[in-house]
Amino acid sequence: MAQQVSDHINFPKSEEEILKLWQKLNAFQTTLKQSKSRPRYSFYDGPPFATGLPHYGHILAGTIKDIVTRYAHQSGFHVDRRFGWDCHGLPVEYEIDKTLGITGPDDVMKMGIKRYNSECRNIVMRYSEDWRTIVTRLGRWIDFDNDYKTLYPWFMESIWWVFRQLFDKGLVYRGVKVMPYSTACSTPLSNFEANQNYKDVVDPAVIISFPLEDEADVSLIAWTTTPWTLPSNLALCVNPKHTYVKVQDHSTDRVYIMMEARLSALFKQEDEYTVIEKFLGATLEKRRYTPLFPYYSSHSERGAFTVCCDDYVTEESGTGVVHQAPYFGAEDYRVCMRYGIIGKESDIVCPVDASGNFSPEVTHFAGMYVKDADKHIIKHLKQSHRLVHQGTTKHSYPFCWRSESPLIYRAVPSWFIRVEELVDNLLANNQTTYWVPDYVKDKRFANWLRDAHDWAVSRNRYWGTPIPLWVSEDGEEVVCIGSIDELTQLTGVKVTDLHRENVDDLTIPSKRPGMPPLKRISEVFDCWFESGSMPYAQAHYPFENRREFEDSFPADFIAEGIDQTRGWFYTLLVISTALFDKPPFKNLIVNGLVLASDGQKMSKRKKNYPDPMEVVNKHGADAMRLYLINSPVVRGDSLKFKEEGVRDILKDVFLPWYNAYRFLMQNVGRLESEEGIKFVYNEDELNKSDNVMDRWILSATQSLVKFFKQEMSGYRLYTVVPCLVKFIDTLTNWYVRSNRKRLKGDGGVGDCLHALETLYCVLLTMCRLMAPFTPFLTELMYQNLRHLLPPTFHRGEDTASIHYLMLPHTREHLIDTNIERAVQRMQAAVELGRVIRDRKTLPTKYPLKEVIVIHKDEECMDDIKSLENYIKEELNVKKISVSRDKQRFGVRLKADLDFQLVGRRLKGDVKTVASEIKKLTDRQLEEFQQSGEISVCGHTLCREEVKLSYTFSDTTGVTSSQYEAHSDGEIIVLLDISPDQSMLDEGVAREVINRMQKLRKKAGLIPSNDITIYYSVLPADDKLTDIIHTHTDFIVQTVRQPVLQFPKPTDAELIIEETTQLKGADLLLSIFRGHLVKMKGTNDRSSDVSNVVPPAVSGDAPACLFVNVENRTEGPGRGDRGTVLLENPAGRYPISETDLMKQVKVVFDLHGKSVKLSTSKQTFTGIGDSLEALKGQMLYIFTD
Repeated sequence: MAQQVSDHINFPKSEEEILKLWQKLNAFQTTLKQSKSRPRYSFYDGPPFATGLPHYGHILAGTIKDIVTRYAHQSGFHVDRRFGWDCHGLPVEYEIDKTLGITGPDDVMKMGIKRYNSECRNIVMRYSEDWRTIVTRLGRWIDFDNDYKTLYPWFMESIWWVFRQLFDKGLVYRGVKVMPYSTACSTPLSNFEANQNYKDVVDPAVIISFPLEDEADVSLIAWTTTPWTLPSNLALCVNPKHTYVKVQDHSTDRVYIMMEARLSALFKQEDEYTVIEKFLGATLEKRRYTPLFPYYSSHSERGAFTVCCDDYVTEESGTGVVHQAPYFGAEDYRVCMRYGIIGKESDIVCPVDASGNFSPEVTHFAGMYVKDADKHIIKHLKQSHRLVHQGTTKHSYPFCWRSESPLIYRAVPSWFIRVEELVDNLLANNQTTYWVPDYVKDKRFANWLRDAHDWAVSRNRYWGTPIPLWVSEDGEEVVCIGSIDELTQLTGVKVTDLHRENVDDLTIPSKRPGMPPLKRISEVFDCWFESGSMPYAQAHYPFENRREFEDSFPADFIAEGIDQTRGWFYTLLVISTALFDKPPFKNLIVNGLVLASDGQKMSKRKKNYPDPMEVVNKHGADAMRLYLINSPVVRGDSLKFKEEGVRDILKDVFLPWYNAYRFLMQNVGRLESEEGIKFVYNEDELNKSDNVMDRWILSATQSLVKFFKQEMSGYRLYTVVPCLVKFIDTLTNWYVRSNRKRLKGDGGVGDCLHALETLYCVLLTMCRLMAPFTPFLTELMYQNLRHLLPPTFHRGEDTASIHYLMLPHTREHLIDTNIERAVQRMQAAVELGRVIRDRKTLPTKYPLKEVIVIHKDEECMDDIKSLENYIKEELNVKKISVSRDKQRFGVRLKADLDFQLVGRRLKGDVKTVASEIKKLTDRQLEEFQQSGEISVCGHTLCREEVKLSYTFSDTTGVTSSQYEAHSDGEIIVLLDISPDQSMLDEGVAREVINRMQKLRKKAGLIPSNDITIYYSVLPADDKLTDIIHTHTDFIVQTVRQPVLQFPKPTDAELIIEETTQLKGADLLLSIFRGHLVKMKGTNDRSSDVSNVVPPAVSGDAPACLFVNVENRTEGPGRGDRGTVLLENPAGRYPISETDLMKQVKVVFDLHGKSVKLSTSKQTFTGIGDSLEALKGQMLYIFTD
């Protein structure tokens, strides 16, 4: 049975009740069972680390995933949603290193890999229960029980299989490469990891001299921001095509060689130096210089300490001479390899250990951390007279994404996947995918793919999936294992866990007689290789679920943040392209970043953002979800998170929506209690209503359904969500507000039922559309709404939850584009009128004389006229006029320059342009309004730089003191703002009504509660007393309860009493329980007093049109008389003949009887066609 709805709602508390309902229904699992036989929609969930709690980035991505997968289910698909966990890699190891005080590989070896990995295993799921609680509280439906973890042996086995396929394709090789390296984590990082975390830092910037061997008093000078690489210098590099100069420094008399274009790097003024000679950089090639340090002087035999030439040297920074430390820079490595200074077989000049400390061979700085050694190296160079200039520079520098420590670039022996040869395939496969927004795919991601480098997948770590390569001591034999069974066959040992402590000691016999067995290499996989392999590993492919995987690959949908363009999206595509030459997914939504309110990155240390769960507990998960997805982040842009934005969702969206639902249920209850009619929704009745607002909102609803399906099929949440939110505003502020009387039954039972059917249909449809976005609130409403559904709605299916229902079908026969267009124009006119009222501080409570609507199009005028009563009511005006000719009213455009926008651009011409723009004709400004551009005094101005408004000419007699104009560029609205005392008085009466309604609400009363309102004005002779007396009929009609002047009764039950200030007088209002006066000729029905007044038949006549009525039917009440108002107030809100008959039945308690009215007391003659002609007459009721 449907329940009445409370006036107040605590959204977070109601969500917790819905969670209990879902748990009771086992709702998520039930949906999976219901859809088991439907077509599959495959979804991959990118695995987060469980070593920390969810942040707003996780919540945003999780919400998008939940919305799309719920929508897919509602669209008739079966959607498996498995949660995944990234359990290996730096995030876990870094936590253990901090906890146990581990500073490098030696500490790990002392404690043993088995114990170290055991410590990692113990913390890897530390926050898993918190994740489950938080994700569930946020309304996301995903399977935690059937999850996947990258530490599961079966997951790791599939990783081995993936690597084995790449190995067999010849895509795996071992090499030395200068790579981003985390000294804090003692491991190399891939290029895409290094690009994730750049920060602005201040580093030393020094210029160092390198004396030429054949010209000792002349030195090449090189600039560097990494002094710690200078001990490893093996060469210098210049650009062969650029001009270099030999200059004498006047301050020291020293002679230097540097690029001519870079003289400013050392000298501020031209008189500080003398150019001795100019030459191309190519002339310096192979000239030898004196090393800075003696550590690697023996390398001179291979050509070290000479000048190399390469085009990568630019004239944009430094001195045009670049120092080369080949094992600490990728370009340095390339150049030195080309010149033979280093080779594949030569010793590596890399005197830095795994923790970033100098090794003993660098005797001056042995044991120092490289960044700490900078100042000591600079001091040493100064003492040896090699320091030419010392300063600092601020630049963007990469930091470790896990430890937040600065990265260095260091040569590391690694195992690589050949990605560079796959670039064309990667780009081709990327083109077959669909991204939202598409610019991320076509620009950011495609550009990254074009510059893709071979991927170093090995990490010198411990807690991870071991790379399954067994290699002989001489490197001649390499065996790649692809499964646990293969490992057992080759080693003779059966293992159930593939972590290092279980496989490191296993050996494989050599195929060469007398040779020692093959041993596993020590490295583990980069954890990005694991997450990039998750499509296969989560299914334990190809060992199990082969057909299921192949039928559902590629995935229909994935989603993550924009930072994953160089992370998960990239690794997924690389591996799927290498394996199958297919993309791994079909559709992808990329979300932007959630930043702190000040635009900075969210930081726990800075505490610059509110705790997500505190926000949820305060405002609710639905509000959080809708705030996030109705923002720029769903278009790939950033969002500055503000808690007040979440709060505003409650105020601006949820409360109006909830109140519309509450109002429906309130009037469904009223219909049953007053009319004895139990409301049951009947969608077949929808197209029978001839009310234009019913037809409009039904058409708009079906148009919304159509648009919703179209846009959601394109994954365009950024178009869908604003439309849904706007529609809620349209429903509450237009349909419900303009149809309140009908919904309350003022237009008769039949009309009331049409309005209730319409509102119910719209609310139920909205719940079904919004269910993926706001799963809690829609469920709350549905649980009550569903009791008003007919049995045929269920069709034998389980409809216990809104989330069991499929999306509604578009009912094309209800769509009427003409009505939608007409109402849209009516709304535009009303909105323009409201702007004018706001501009002139004229509250809507105060009626105005006239509104004039101007538009060139006859169709538009017809639309406005067809809905003029709504415009009059919404704007509270007495009269509406339409015209196609604005000249008739002297309305013309005028233009003003926006000085703030154009002042700087126009400079000295700004005053001239401002003067000339005021001279433009109305026609010229109309053309500008259409084109958006206009040329004035040689300057082109755009729409944003010119403020257009409407004014009045002096030739028509229409002045701005009488009318105020406003336009949206299409419709022009003129509002008569001249004061009128009767209208001002009516406005005050509306203020009185407002005070009464607020007091009734404050007392917790609902419209069906019988009350009597007494009032008193002090001073008693204040004009307010006369206004209330004159407008008593109007006030009674609106509050629908008796309203009487003091003295108040002494024996009645007082509910609430309050004194308020109004127009300089004290207004005392008292509300008593029950009707303390019996309306003459009525049965004192509280909800039916709006057009019934105290005795007019024997006393003073009402100020407005009325009729007197006498009951001539047989039975009790025969001969009773009463009065019914034909309008209220005078000149406003005329009633129809149907309304009159309804009021008559109310007055004489003739509900359910068939009766008719007559102007004759003796015989039935009818009442004619015009109610206005009956004013003041006596009518007689006869049995039909």
